[in-house]
Amino acid sequence: MLDTIILLTGSRDQQLALTELLKAHNPALAFRCAVTLQDLQAIGHDVLATARLLAFTTGVIVPADILQALGHGAYNFHPAPPDYPGWAPAHFAMYDGATRFGATAHVMEARVDCGAIIGVETFDIPNGVNVRGLEQMTFVRLAYLFWRMSRDLACHSGPLLVLPIEWSGIRSTRKMYAEMCNMPADIGPAEMQRRIHAFHDDFRGIPLTVTLHGAQFQLTPAAPAAAQPVILDAPALAMAS
Repeated sequence: MLDTIILLTGSRDQQLALTELLKAHNPALAFRCAVTLQDLQAIGHDVLATARLLAFTTGVIVPADILQALGHGAYNFHPAPPDYPGWAPAHFAMYDGATRFGATAHVMEARVDCGAIIGVETFDIPNGVNVRGLEQMTFVRLAYLFWRMSRDLACHSGPLLVLPIEWSGIRSTRKMYAEMCNMPADIGPAEMQRRIHAFHDDFRGIPLTVTLHGAQFQLTPAAPAAAQPVILDAPALAMAS
């Protein structure tokens, strides 16, 4: 019998809304909330045996032993469609010039973003949107996907229905992201603008840089045009400390 929902989220703020939504469908449920791996590891196996884990916008990789101990499975809500598994998917979609994006719910396995898919939402990417805007649109669609599936997640104790949809594309990693941000000295202007458009975002904590003659330079936003003697069509370069 499904007794407990374990919510693994990116922040505590998300947990109240998700808890209230699930509780509305099944008032008998108990809830345990986690943000870190240590939070998860503190939950006893007696609780795991009658629990279901729901992960929502989290970077925590759940160990195989916890996944195996869960009595009612684990499902992850991934902020990208099935053709963009992995880390920071919106950035890579922007780099690829994708015209559609979305959100995916899937069975959690020890390997990231490879489990059977149970839910998908997609949308057209508007012209002119930046990566931050794309991530905001994706979060809204991901929240809608959670809402749409919330009754089954709260009330159906067996495995959820698997869709005939497969993961595709390259599974992005933090290392791949860092490599894209480390621009070579001989980068062409078109490729440089493409990377600036997709990866020039301080949110990830990995700045765009270029190394010239042994010195590393970091991109910063350009000064207003009125303050420049020459108007440039690219961000200025500032030497990294």
